[in-house]
Amino acid sequence: MFLARKPSEQMIREFLLRQTNQDLSYGEAGLSQRRAAAGYIRDHNRIQLGRGQEIFQKAVQAVRRWEMFHMGWVRLCWPETDIRVGAAVAVLVHHCWFWSLNACRIVYVIEGTGAVQRYGFAYGTLADHSECGEERFSVEWHRIDNSVWYDLLAFSRPNHRLAKVGYPFSRYLQRRFAQDSKKAMQRAVN
Repeated sequence: MFLARKPSEQMIREFLLRQTNQDLSYGEAGLSQRRAAAGYIRDHNRIQLGRGQEIFQKAVQAVRRWEMFHMGWVRLCWPETDIRVGAAVAVLVHHCWFWSLNACRIVYVIEGTGAVQRYGFAYGTLADHSECGEERFSVEWHRIDNSVWYDLLAFSRPNHRLAKVGYPFSRYLQRRFAQDSKKAMQRAVN
């Protein structure tokens, strides 16, 4: 949803309530666990956060608190939302001269142990999202070299006509989000 001015908290809550029972806006739910979906643009970004179990635990807590959204021009509604399958959130984005409000639902959670310990989740876009696709946020502790990584994988394509017309701007925002999300996670663990 595109808006001329910042929506009130009540408007955001009503928007999210309307979206909660909507179907995902794409048919490939969970596909980011395996490979990118055909017909979508794939973005994969990684950054090393540090080394060791302590950094990994800080990174897990940062994901649970949605710290990867702390970047000023993006606001998660609401960061107290539990990381669980079916939970829905709205992402409020302040563009230069307008706002967008987009709804997503968590489609899977990652909790793996072994040589690489992982924690994270993926959410998929709902009907009124300007894009169509899925985004995975995860942290990994590679025990063999003790490195800790933040990994961001997304596949998307425009869903709203304004996103289609302004596709170069949409792609710019996606790249900016990935860079700022990595910086937010670095701040959260250091």
